[in-house]
Amino acid sequence: MGMPVEVVVAGGDARAALEDAFAYFAAVDARFSTYKDDSEISRINRKLLAPEAASGEMREVFALAERTKAETGGYFDIRRPDGTLDPSGIVKGWAVKNASARVRARGHEDFFINAGGDIAMSGANAAGAPWSVGIKNPFRPDEIVKVIYPRGKGVATSGSYIRGAHIYNPHNPAEELADVVSITVIGPDVLEADRYATAAFAMGEKGIAFIEALPGFEGYAIGARGTATLTSGFHAYTVI
Repeated sequence: MGMPVEVVVAGGDARAALEDAFAYFAAVDARFSTYKDDSEISRINRKLLAPEAASGEMREVFALAERTKAETGGYFDIRRPDGTLDPSGIVKGWAVKNASARVRARGHEDFFINAGGDIAMSGANAAGAPWSVGIKNPFRPDEIVKVIYPRGKGVATSGSYIRGAHIYNPHNPAEELADVVSITVIGPDVLEADRYATAAFAMGEKGIAFIEALPGFEGYAIGARGTATLTSGFHAYTVI
C-alpha cells in the first residue's frame, strides 16, 4: 500500500489472523495501487477497463468516494486534476476497517491495526491497558505532541509532512495547502475518520471547524506555525 502496515493481536495464537490480514492488505494493494501498471485502478485510468465493469470492491469504493464528495461540499474528490482516478484518500481507511473485521472473525477482540496513520483498535493491549495513539510533531516526527486513548474509535491523520503535498483542494487545485500541516480525526470507525480527515485537510484552516460540526467526531489540527487547534470534545480522549 506504499506505506508501513502494523497489525498487533494481543493474546492467543494470532498467526492465522496475522497472515490473513496481511494477505488482505496485499490484495488491496494489487487492486487499488496507482503505482502498479497491472492494478485494476491503473487499467481503469488507461481506459482498458470501464468503471461500470469494475470489481464489486472497486465500485464500493467509488460509491463511498461519491458520497464523501457530496458530504464535504466537494472537498473530497478522487478525480485528480489530470482526469485520472486515485482512490488512495479513502482506500486505506476502508481496508483497515475490513481487515479489522477479518481479525475479529478469527476470534480476536484485542488488536490494533495501523496503515500509514489510519488506525483501528479493539479491546486492550498485551498488558491489559487501553490502546493509545501518539500524534507526531510534524516538524520533529520523532517527537510525540499528544497521546490519545480512542477506546475503540477510529483514528486517521492527514498531512503533508511525510509524503509531501499529495492532498489538494479540488475547488482550486493550484492552491498550496500551507496553512495546516496535519489534522488528526477521531471518528466512529477508521473509515469514517479517514474520509473526513482527508477532506478536512483539503479545507485548510476551515477543516477543524468542519470536524467540530460533525456529530461523533473530534479533531486536532497543527498549523504551519506550530499552533494546535482542537475541537471542543477532543480532551475527552487524552485521559484514560
